[in-house]
Amino acid sequence: MSDGDGTRRVRAGRRTVEVHRPDKVLFPGGGDAKEYTKGDLIDYHRAVAPFMLPHLRGRPLMLERHPDGIDGPRFMQKNTPEHYPEWIKRVELAKEGGTVRHAVCDDTATLLYLVDQASITLHRWLSRADSPDHPDRMVFDLDPASDDFEAVREAAGLLGELLDELELPSALMTTGSRGLHVIVPLNGRHDFDEVRAFARDVADTLAEAHPDRLTTAARKKERGERLYLDIQRNAYAQTAVAPFTVRPRPGAPVATPITWEQLEDPQLNARRWTVADAVEQARTDPWSGLLARGRALGPARRRLNALRG
Repeated sequence: MSDGDGTRRVRAGRRTVEVHRPDKVLFPGGGDAKEYTKGDLIDYHRAVAPFMLPHLRGRPLMLERHPDGIDGPRFMQKNTPEHYPEWIKRVELAKEGGTVRHAVCDDTATLLYLVDQASITLHRWLSRADSPDHPDRMVFDLDPASDDFEAVREAAGLLGELLDELELPSALMTTGSRGLHVIVPLNGRHDFDEVRAFARDVADTLAEAHPDRLTTAARKKERGERLYLDIQRNAYAQTAVAPFTVRPRPGAPVATPITWEQLEDPQLNARRWTVADAVEQARTDPWSGLLARGRALGPARRRLNALRG
């Protein structure tokens, strides 16, 4: 439903969300990349909401906003402005020297409102608002030195094998940028320091076994051509891109959950899915209940210590 002033009204559950300037181009076309408007992004998020919301509910968000599209300035928004509707949930959490009032996206109406604000990418906490110091996700970000997906595929396979040895379930997600995230569901009983220390030891174990291909060096100049096993997101107030969120790159690629079998697909790359086809992938339920089985790290820590000798 549209008005003469260019505003479109979209029904979302019990609410109606106003979409301002739906014809505004946020992703200019060019080359092989298709053009996408704000209205296109609204349509994508309406369709993907049933699959995306379970990964957002109850989690503080950081919004990556591009009011003039991906070629314009961007800004990262943590604090929720006063003018946001009162029905958008907020949570006030401690930061150094004060607090931040984060938005929490629990429903489709909130999701569409955030898209109307040109929030192209949603970055979520690895913990929930009701237990901010205790993550229920551990994330390994596989970051290649160049746009070389073969190195990413190889590293993911090695990491998956190690996590299997530690008897930890893991899920894969393309980032929509260059790499992959490997996500381990936790039971939420460990604090961030414990989780990060464990993730660092896993990454170090892998890098020590493959020093020519993998590194945990945080400084770029020390990595050379090796893939960086980044565990830095496993910390209080750090974020990771949310499953099914859009990335600000040409063609509107999407951070997309995949199966371990799909890792073998020669067509796979970090930008394989876009707003045009990510919903089809979502419908296949690639993680199929995996993240509901959050684990304690105690048994895995003992196995890892035994491996490290």
